Amino acid sequence: MESLWSKTTDMPAYPPLRGELRADVAVIGGGMAGILIAYFLAKAGLHPVVLEAERIGSGQTKNTTAKITSQHGLLYARLVEQFGEELAQQYAHANQKALEHYRTLIAELDIDCAFTQCPAYLYSTLEEEPLVREAQVARRLGIEANFTRRTELPFSVRAAVRFDGQARFHPLHFLRAVASHLEIYEHTPVQSVEEHRLLTPHGVVMAETIVFACHYPFLNMPGYYFMRMHQERSYVLALENTAKMEGMYLGIDENGLSFRPDENVLLLGGGSHRTGENAAGGRYARLRRLAQRYWPESREIAAWSAQDCMTLDGVPYIGPFSSSTPHWYVATGFQKWGMTSSMVAAQILTSQIMGRNHPDAEVFSPQRFKPSASAKMLIEETAHATAGLSRTFFNPPRAELDALSPGHGGIVEYDGKKAGVYKDEHGEIFVVSVQCPHLGCQLEWNSDEKSWDCPCHGSRFDYKGNLLDNPAQEDLPHA
Repeated sequence: MESLWSKTTDMPAYPPLRGELRADVAVIGGGMAGILIAYFLAKAGLHPVVLEAERIGSGQTKNTTAKITSQHGLLYARLVEQFGEELAQQYAHANQKALEHYRTLIAELDIDCAFTQCPAYLYSTLEEEPLVREAQVARRLGIEANFTRRTELPFSVRAAVRFDGQARFHPLHFLRAVASHLEIYEHTPVQSVEEHRLLTPHGVVMAETIVFACHYPFLNMPGYYFMRMHQERSYVLALENTAKMEGMYLGIDENGLSFRPDENVLLLGGGSHRTGENAAGGRYARLRRLAQRYWPESREIAAWSAQDCMTLDGVPYIGPFSSSTPHWYVATGFQKWGMTSSMVAAQILTSQIMGRNHPDAEVFSPQRFKPSASAKMLIEETAHATAGLSRTFFNPPRAELDALSPGHGGIVEYDGKKAGVYKDEHGEIFVVSVQCPHLGCQLEWNSDEKSWDCPCHGSRFDYKGNLLDNPAQEDLPHA
């Protein structure tokens, strides 16, 4: 499914890398984070190159709801409790400064990207106290946040918090403009990294510094990022003919909704779940029912989903990749706030690569996580059963395949072995392995996206077995 941003943007094409190349910095990933990191490094006088496996902006950047905000859910009260006032202050300051950096860069480059200042709200239809506390803590940390009961929502709320001075924009229009200043190679997946050498299918890059800005780091060691995160998926409808809204909204209740205006369109989002836990589907259907309830005359013009890396403590990992690789850096775990966190990452990593301290870096440090002390968490994160999975391809008997209804998919088990099966509307059958090639977890069927998703670390594959999302690096075996 194509996002509103993809439908309204023609992105320029960049060549694949062929041959050998030298650069000061190799940035792996051409999404918002990678492009911004490369831009500010170039502005600081370095020679960065961006290596993108597909097309720039083709990953999570094109699927974002494109909120630029320091309002990241019920966060600040928890940060103070978990990290203390000083580190919580760093988080708040870094994200508020990110808003300013976007404003400045858009003005400097004269980018036409529908950048609009607007308030951002948290709301609840059930409880008040958590929002009162969040407003108090956010104000103490320097954010203009106020408790209120007044919203533009099509239903009554118990309480809300309004963050003023936030913003929204068209992410691909912005990305296209910034990318035009950079050296970029598309269709250039990085296959391996050793010290300062990056191997791609048709070329090699030698770089003094390497930045992993590819959503989810594809190297398991060092760093152990597969122990630090899981991934979640959420769903969005773009609607015309709805009531006008100025602000952006996020519900804190279970099954809470997200609302985000864009000129004459409203984005309605929700249905978040851990990747690999949506066999029954129905996420889009629920949003469509609600759209008809609130705005019977509305018309859907786009529908899509996004995937987000969720860290153990709710704070991104931005900084040195690991203690054993001082010339490698990482930006990942942005939760559901990738646009703001991308700018935070660009500012912090540019400072660190240039040998300067950044005042807000400590709270984001990847070194706050100790892999040796988190074996239990690793077990919990990868506890989904792999029993019965064959490491060789298993093709089920024909009778098991014929029983599947057209337009449906699922796991077929026969004689103790499992395979993933999808039958399209024309009756053509696709059979794939359900063992994730990353670390062997059992894939699950996502009925809404017609994809095979890994519940352990979030790798995704289409119904034909083609890789959609990392950390896996190869397609599934298929018939």
